Amino acid sequence: MKIVVLDGYALNPGDLSWGDLDKLGDCKVYDRTPVDKVLERVAGVQVVLTNKTVLSAEIIAALPDLQYIGVLATGYNVVDAAAARQRGIPVTNVPGYSTASVAQMVFALLLEMTSQVGHHARLVREGAWSTSPDFAFWDRPLIELDGLTLGIVGYGAIGRRVATLALAFGMTVLVHTRHPEKYQDTRDAEDVEFTDLDTLFGRSDVLSLHCPLTPETEQMVDASRLARMKSGAWLINTGRGPLVDEAALADALNSGKLAGAGLDVLSSEPPSVANPLLQAEGCMITPHIAWATRAARQRLMATAVANVRYFLAGESSNVVN
Repeated sequence: MKIVVLDGYALNPGDLSWGDLDKLGDCKVYDRTPVDKVLERVAGVQVVLTNKTVLSAEIIAALPDLQYIGVLATGYNVVDAAAARQRGIPVTNVPGYSTASVAQMVFALLLEMTSQVGHHARLVREGAWSTSPDFAFWDRPLIELDGLTLGIVGYGAIGRRVATLALAFGMTVLVHTRHPEKYQDTRDAEDVEFTDLDTLFGRSDVLSLHCPLTPETEQMVDASRLARMKSGAWLINTGRGPLVDEAALADALNSGKLAGAGLDVLSSEPPSVANPLLQAEGCMITPHIAWATRAARQRLMATAVANVRYFLAGESSNVVN
């Protein structure tokens, strides 16, 4: 059985081991694969693993030996799953591996915007505290989370974990989800308030996005919804970049409508230098790293290998098509 990993660097830049995958067959791992090398590298291969390298219908059709496609992520839009299904090729993903890490990043971004830790630490190194006449020194507002309202759009595993952390900080939690009835008789119904999207945008001091990217949710955070938000509110997006109209968000930040935005994802990654959010006031952007803690990547690796092992045993696990 020949196994190829097309772009293993993101999952494993060198701090993990491919050893368990090596045990399952003749395995070759490429750090990255340019488009013009895909067919060459997977010719005659039965098992292909990909993270962001696209496997289109045309590529799948040109690979008669292909039997299995594993996506090294939760989202699997890089693979034409329908074309694979027509060929009887299972496509698997890895759900749930980064829940704790992404929720942690939500609060890393929020706490940086409200407590201004990095900013004031830099000022101390630059001597501002040493030359201050007072024992305490700050030059930006410091905001307490206790009593603020956090709005969560999407209530999957990550959304629920974010709600748990918010409640621990003493925040009021509003939730918008397509199926609130699922939580009607659970503890969630006691701890959070389910509401419609317009109410969520209007009442939230902090808005955090955790919904999937669909035609209905693409650019859901547009100029009209940003106008509904409280003046001085914060937006956090660790979900998908295209959920946000980036030009509209830049306008809301530069006008002072929003106090800040914490973003781990953008509509195009890496971003164009012309992206208006790169220079927008109060916009903190991290380079799509919320998922990338070693613990999360270790879980991703373990599940991806287990998915292949199930396939070789004639069973299925995390098949999405």
